[in-house]
Amino acid sequence: MQVSLSISTYNWPAALEVCLLSVLSQTVMPAEVLIADDGSGEATSQLIALYQARFPVPLKHIWQADEGFQLARIRNKTIVAATQPYIIQIDGDVILHPRFVEDHMRFSRSGCFVTGSRVLMRETLSHEVLATKNTDVTLLRKNSKNFFNSLHMPWLSALLAHRYKKDPFDVKGCNMAFWKADLEKVNGYNEAFTGWGREDSELAIRLVNAGVRKRFLKGGGIMYHIHHREASRGREAENDRLLALTRDEKRTYAEAGLSRHAS
Repeated sequence: MQVSLSISTYNWPAALEVCLLSVLSQTVMPAEVLIADDGSGEATSQLIALYQARFPVPLKHIWQADEGFQLARIRNKTIVAATQPYIIQIDGDVILHPRFVEDHMRFSRSGCFVTGSRVLMRETLSHEVLATKNTDVTLLRKNSKNFFNSLHMPWLSALLAHRYKKDPFDVKGCNMAFWKADLEKVNGYNEAFTGWGREDSELAIRLVNAGVRKRFLKGGGIMYHIHHREASRGREAENDRLLALTRDEKRTYAEAGLSRHAS
């Protein structure tokens, strides 16, 4: 099986660079890497161009103009651009364990989507990593907040797959994986979600409503989240309202979704 790795970013090239360095250290490389760019400036474009020459697989830059927080839209554009049947989705402010892609590929199952957890890096460690570009997970494990999430225990993954955090609402958009065909069935992300929050949970609920089971990847698919200030929560109430509609009405299909970008 071949996979596409989607990386969401917005105007933080220093974090994106260490993320890309961790991709280059993977034990199993994805078939392609797609940068889902929600309107970053020239510094990000220059960084991606630099790494395109270094990557052993295609590194594609999917960009849209900056019109505020439009993560759902750029993720949909990137899903459409993906050429592989399975898509692993992360954010550009994380550092991947060397077996991250390998773990996700091993854990994939037909008729299921996957969500995982993250290890939270302390602020001082985050500054150090951005300055030194050191992505050694031994260093990261020793100096992070939630240590248990950093333990690589593949035997635990199958045991907890359908037992741990079973609610479809409980997902992390920075660590998810889907079959492209399943995303097409529910029309991908709902672009009515703008600003921070809930677009990933709403997608997960529609997938479950459509018969796609959630699997939680514990003990693998490890990532380290670089500390930063939280995004504005100005749209949180409206996004919560949209999420409740999907859950209460058992919706499966996003009217404003992937089909907007199909060729």
